[in-house]
Amino acid sequence: MRIFLNYLVLLIFLIGCNQSNNLSLENIKLENKSCENCPLVIINIPKATEKDRISDAINTGLQEEIIAELTFDEEDEVADIEDAINSFISGYRDIQKKHPEEVAAWEARINAVVSYEDRQMITIKLDTYLFTGGAHGYGATRFLNFNKNKGSEIEDWELFIDKEDFVRFAENKFRKQEKIPKDESINSTGYMFERDSFYLPENIGFTREGIKLLYNQYEVASYAAGPIELVLPYKEVKKYLSGEIKS
Repeated sequence: MRIFLNYLVLLIFLIGCNQSNNLSLENIKLENKSCENCPLVIINIPKATEKDRISDAINTGLQEEIIAELTFDEEDEVADIEDAINSFISGYRDIQKKHPEEVAAWEARINAVVSYEDRQMITIKLDTYLFTGGAHGYGATRFLNFNKNKGSEIEDWELFIDKEDFVRFAENKFRKQEKIPKDESINSTGYMFERDSFYLPENIGFTREGIKLLYNQYEVASYAAGPIELVLPYKEVKKYLSGEIKS
């Protein structure tokens, strides 16, 4: 009986320690009020609730991304997400006044979730979809990686011991996945890498399955090709990661 109780206490302690590694987050939903001349805006994002540097970094990082997506006029004074929503709505109304018969209903959908978290870092995956007229809308994904210990966002160059070494590794994996012969150019099968040279995408994020390299639409291929993803298991990339990234 005593052995069982000791085991139970240990189990509770380990669970508590594991839970304490995760940041305290709450879900925030923002949606513009329905009206005749309003575009649809729906935003679902996590908000870090603690009063510390890492919480400030996460909340600020998400806010800056959303402001950049929704601000229609660069001259608008936009201080927060509410201001950005108002800028988006104002932009729609301005266009509607100029071209009332041609303007389709705009919409913006933004959703963010935690894609990875451990003791040292947390990754937020931010998905956006915007339609502001034209043949189709545009969707994109952005990864935001944060260092918990430093309380700051991690730049992509900080992820690797030797970025050039990792690029060579990633190119081999990309060629294998996309069936691009080693002795032919990276664009030989229809890709559109600038200067016909492989490079990492603008978005590198951590997931449960591994590091995800994500090329959004138009980044290295046509819109019709959709986003291009390459997931590299941690056991294969661990030797390339900097000392502060322990996945």
